[in-house]
Amino acid sequence: MKQKQQRYEALVHAFHADIYRYAYYLAKDKSIAEDIAQETFLRAWRSLDALKDEKAAKAWLITIVRRENARRFEKKQLDIVEYDEAAIVDETCFADSTVQQNEVHRLLAGLTLEYREPLILQLIFGYSGEEIAAQLNLNKNTVMTRLFRARNQLKDTLVKTPEVRGHQNG
Repeated sequence: MKQKQQRYEALVHAFHADIYRYAYYLAKDKSIAEDIAQETFLRAWRSLDALKDEKAAKAWLITIVRRENARRFEKKQLDIVEYDEAAIVDETCFADSTVQQNEVHRLLAGLTLEYREPLILQLIFGYSGEEIAAQLNLNKNTVMTRLFRARNQLKDTLVKTPEVRGHQNG
């Protein structure tokens, strides 16, 4: 039991920040992201004996996060209102880092899910094409094509966007 506790604590210590960040990316809400991360580690605790290869822990946890996020929508069906995420921009003047973060979120939100998800897995978690392919149950060539297209779409968006972004008064 003590060995399981030590393995679990090491797992939480090593991956909690990444798991929370990914949950926040999926949920776009701090409290929901905290709930998803907490439920992820609870499920990890219950199934820790099933984890044979410690090197696969990160991918295993990512899979749990994705399933926990999906469970949110299975539990409660809300009325869905269609809106364009890319069009919703907070026009308030923030510190430069916040403006840059908002700009990155806006640009990523402009990508379709098929391009956005592999790019996020690469940017946030540093996954290779093979790891992303395994996570998303895709062919590696498909993943590499989607990453290439996602980067090109972001580049095209940046080229088309005015030089001054995030500033209301010039």
